[in-house]
Amino acid sequence: MGLALLPMLGGCRGPLSVLDPAGPSAGAIAQVWWWMFGVAVAVLVLMVVLGALAMRGRRGGQGEDAGADAHRFPGDGARQRRIARRCLIGGGLLLPGVAITALLVFGSPAGFHQLPWPGAAAAPLRVEVTGHQWWWEVHYPDTGQRLRNELRLPAGRAVDVHTRSADVIHGFWVPRLGGKLDAVPGRTLVVRLQADRPGTYRGVCAEFCGAGHAHMPMVVQAMPAEDFDAWLNASPAAARTPRPPAVAAAFAQEAGR
Repeated sequence: MGLALLPMLGGCRGPLSVLDPAGPSAGAIAQVWWWMFGVAVAVLVLMVVLGALAMRGRRGGQGEDAGADAHRFPGDGARQRRIARRCLIGGGLLLPGVAITALLVFGSPAGFHQLPWPGAAAAPLRVEVTGHQWWWEVHYPDTGQRLRNELRLPAGRAVDVHTRSADVIHGFWVPRLGGKLDAVPGRTLVVRLQADRPGTYRGVCAEFCGAGHAHMPMVVQAMPAEDFDAWLNASPAAARTPRPPAVAAAFAQEAGR
């Protein structure tokens, strides 16, 4: 059975898969997901086994006279009430309580990776991302560089993304680098992302924002630190270089959808 399920694991990879992390924030989220999946499977198997044993015991007693059973086991009603009470307390109170507590204890650190804690990262880069209907404006306040539907960041360095919206609620989300954060009009929210290695990643708007919502992708280009610094510190005119082949291919793929 395990071998039959192996092909399904292919769906765990891809440009928009949270189970194919490429940074510490996304890695923490994926780890929590796998633990939740494993515990859920274990509980499911346990319940199936207990259900099968209960049905087997019931089938084994079907051939006996029900009236005789009632006289032979006069305490059966009390026993069943005790079992029902234990199932109610164990399955309705203890199990959910333990599960929620464990999720809070082990899941909360996954959220800490995405918070801009002071001193948690050495000199994080600040990037301002504004959602519009229907495109993303990316601004680097330190040098004034601006991009449209493209976010460039240095690989191996924390980046604090300050999100806001110019019109309606949008959802800033790069699945392989971290969790989703809403871009809300009139407010600025911050999420910390980091790409472990150079590469091209995809971002999307994760909140329905109007008729053009589906056409609001973003390409995230994680560059080697030296290349990124050279691009960031270039003059705005010189920085408008042609997109790298991987970025151009990603945009072409989106356009063909």
